[in-house]
Amino acid sequence: MKAVYLTQHGGPEVLQFGELPTPQPGRGEVRVRLHYAALNRLDLWVREGWPGLRLSYPHVLGADGAGVVDAVGPDVDPAWVGRRVVLNPNIGCGKCDFCLAGQDHMCAHWQLLGETRSGTYAEQVVVPERNVWPVPEGFDLAQAAAAALVFQTAWHSLITRGGLRPGEWVLVVGASGGVNTASIQIAKLAGATVIVVGSNARKLALARDLGADYLIDRSQTPAWHKEVRRITQRRGVDVVVDNVGTTFPLSFKAARKGGRILTVGNTGGPVFEIDNRYIFGKHLSVLGSTMSPQADFRTVMGLVFAGRLRAVVDRVFPLAEARAAHEYLARGEQLGKVVLAIPHA
Repeated sequence: MKAVYLTQHGGPEVLQFGELPTPQPGRGEVRVRLHYAALNRLDLWVREGWPGLRLSYPHVLGADGAGVVDAVGPDVDPAWVGRRVVLNPNIGCGKCDFCLAGQDHMCAHWQLLGETRSGTYAEQVVVPERNVWPVPEGFDLAQAAAAALVFQTAWHSLITRGGLRPGEWVLVVGASGGVNTASIQIAKLAGATVIVVGSNARKLALARDLGADYLIDRSQTPAWHKEVRRITQRRGVDVVVDNVGTTFPLSFKAARKGGRILTVGNTGGPVFEIDNRYIFGKHLSVLGSTMSPQADFRTVMGLVFAGRLRAVVDRVFPLAEARAAHEYLARGEQLGKVVLAIPHA
């Protein structure tokens, strides 16, 4: 099969496009002939490497994908063959205490497509049967691929972990990334009032189109926490979605007493200083999470398929141009998700 893979860490130049052996499904597994894969910043970090990351080479990047099941292993219903599916990249063992309790995203042997096992920058991929979910006929597979990781992540963070309630105020730090565009829509669907902080007017225009109620351009208002407090009549917001990390000091100031700070990432860097006095002095809760349980994935994908939530697709590159797609994503100019189209002979 054709695939984009790497045999060492580095810049976009380490990505190779060529032939790899076609994977075969084992017991309880299905093979999906992929039509689309979607990029995440995780792909850049895996490609570049970090201390402690150990890959089995050649390694195929990519967590998100959608396509058609073309083979199944033993103990799998053959009726799956020919069905259009989206992948849940969050892979649990199905046997540990966490998995048996429905918390597979906390699995003792947790794996993630494209990170700890080969992913979706390929014509075909093998995953456990429980990690595919049917896509309705007529629904765009590119949209399905683009939604899978970011919407389950945002839903679990905001709804399950964050306990977002109708009438609350939500601040989203960042206007155009995949998780943030999902968070804006989910917060509005839940009945919240949404403030978005973005880096420029172009990205904020997207946030407005997705339903944001108030927009703050941080290039014009560096001390944006003051504007948040002005908008909320000095009350502050109930929930802050901050996946940057280095912006925590301002997020703490923007939150009301008893507020919740939600984080699923650290695009600004993993190490930074915070003033702990804000946490205990304002009774703040800092809630982290990664991905979601299967139940959350299926719930939010149902809302996507029903048209109540939508993935924002910025640009589609052919699989063979994955290097260019990485360079584009790294520049941070995209509005929503970057997708790879996977052609078949």
